[in-house]
Amino acid sequence: MIFWLTLLAYQTTWFAAVIGAGRGLGWPGATCAGLFTLWRLAVSPQRALELRLALAALALGLLLETLWVCGGLLSYRAAWPWLAAPGWILALWWAFGLSTAPLLGHLHRRLPLAAVLGAVGGPLAYLGAARGWHAVQFAQPHWHGLLALAAGWAVAMPLLAWLARRGLQARNAMQGGVVCS
Repeated sequence: MIFWLTLLAYQTTWFAAVIGAGRGLGWPGATCAGLFTLWRLAVSPQRALELRLALAALALGLLLETLWVCGGLLSYRAAWPWLAAPGWILALWWAFGLSTAPLLGHLHRRLPLAAVLGAVGGPLAYLGAARGWHAVQFAQPHWHGLLALAAGWAVAMPLLAWLARRGLQARNAMQGGVVCS
């Protein structure tokens, strides 16, 4: 049940951020990400791990988004408060990090699959945000931005999955559980 609630809460955060940004508002995504964080921390059996994953995702997001924007590959509506990576997109990276352990367990030990899914799913999410709500604009030719997104997400997704696996293994070892490699 927690899996489905987490998925629903993450998707709600995504839609709030993207629809809000498409209307020039950054606060809906940040607000939903904050509420999502409070809820995840209340129900998570691995709060410390999820916070570390959220921080790692936030750092990755800040780096990648800055590269993509400063490289002229894409731009954002509701770009406040930074010129490169707006708060609402960083809130989505944070929420994604919180979702890594509970939602992507099947990828923790399948890093090549995580890379493929990141390379496909990441750009598709940005395309949805661009075409559905105009929250993101791609520079011409669009395929340059999509290729950069695919490369970034092909690294980010397995990295977060690997960090989740390491954290879960360490947690299991500390609790006397079986650690699978």
